[in-house]
Amino acid sequence: MKLPDKMLLVDVAPRDGLQSLPKWIATDDKVWLCNRLTDLGVPVVEVASFAHPKVVPNMRDAEEVFARIRRKPGVVYRGQAPNTRGAHRAIDAKVGEMLGLITVSETYTHHNQNMTNERAVEQNILSFQIAEKHNIPFVMALGMAFWCPYEGLIPEEKVVDLVGRFRNAGIKRQYLAGSLGMEDPAHVSRLYTRLYKEFPDVELGFHIHNVSGMATANILAALDAGVHWLEGAICGIGGGMAIPSAVGSAGNFPMADLVTMLEEMGVHTGLDPAAVTTAAHEIGARLGLEVKSHRGTGCTREEIMRLAAENPKNPHAMA
Repeated sequence: MKLPDKMLLVDVAPRDGLQSLPKWIATDDKVWLCNRLTDLGVPVVEVASFAHPKVVPNMRDAEEVFARIRRKPGVVYRGQAPNTRGAHRAIDAKVGEMLGLITVSETYTHHNQNMTNERAVEQNILSFQIAEKHNIPFVMALGMAFWCPYEGLIPEEKVVDLVGRFRNAGIKRQYLAGSLGMEDPAHVSRLYTRLYKEFPDVELGFHIHNVSGMATANILAALDAGVHWLEGAICGIGGGMAIPSAVGSAGNFPMADLVTMLEEMGVHTGLDPAAVTTAAHEIGARLGLEVKSHRGTGCTREEIMRLAAENPKNPHAMA
């Protein structure tokens, strides 16, 4: 297994996390969340979406949030632009990175964006050109890249075709989203390996969910295949999907678990696992959110060693 020495992490909680909550989060709290993640040392913070307020009402204050956050040199503040109108708004808000979006599943694109994939490709390439004109880095997100609740397993050829089309348009940084977390590690390894072979000049990321419980194995598969960055969310929030019914938690993979896993494997993130867990509890308390992570409930090596030291003769211990 090939592991990198370090890994770039993206926290999508302020955008992908908060936009799917069934409640409004005050602008002051959104700004505080972005600043807290900045202070934590997160290198890329996904701040807001410039979707139409009627479509994504939780993001109707996107411009104000971007205007008020405390920007730290070296930190990238990302904004999502679902179309060209959103791209112009993102430029005006001075985003540090623009995020485009398409889902590989044609059926899901229709449900989520009310357009065909062909139209979505055109819109995203136009958004990229707008960003490029203003010297703003652009990242392309390919959602439902492995499995879709409407179409089932996504053929790899569809993903390869879209990555190639965007690459040929000049978009060299793209990520695959396991939007429901129903992919398996063999699929993840095979697809990333194929994409890197066919498009060696493209940098690829992995946006992680965990409905099936295979996220950690999928992360290892992506790392082994050479993925350039990983995306999770503080408290494991977000991941609202337009699916027929709720099936478990579709939240983003918790940042505390992601950082701890990588650091314990010797893959450096620049983040301290204990500090991330502490921040998750602070953020959960302030925003009224459940902290969805193993580390957030005390499943750390340090905590278990402490319990063992305090209970050296546990009669229920098993070999």
